[in-house]
Amino acid sequence: MGHNYAKPLTAEARMERVFSRIPGDWSIKMERPQGGKWLVLMQRPDGMLHQETADSLIEALEEVWRSLR
Repeated sequence: MGHNYAKPLTAEARMERVFSRIPGDWSIKMERPQGGKWLVLMQRPDGMLHQETADSLIEALEEVWRSLR
């Protein structure tokens, strides 16, 4: 009998999931200085702002999203 284990999401699927959950009126800025880590800044319409730095873009996006939701 087989087991139903969830497959881990690819980076593309994780990115799509995060972008689909971010409201259209939130501001997002993504930067990666040459040779540096990804920097993501996100701001809600109420002015709440948060930023994260990570080795990968998806890690930074997910962390910012978790902090602001």
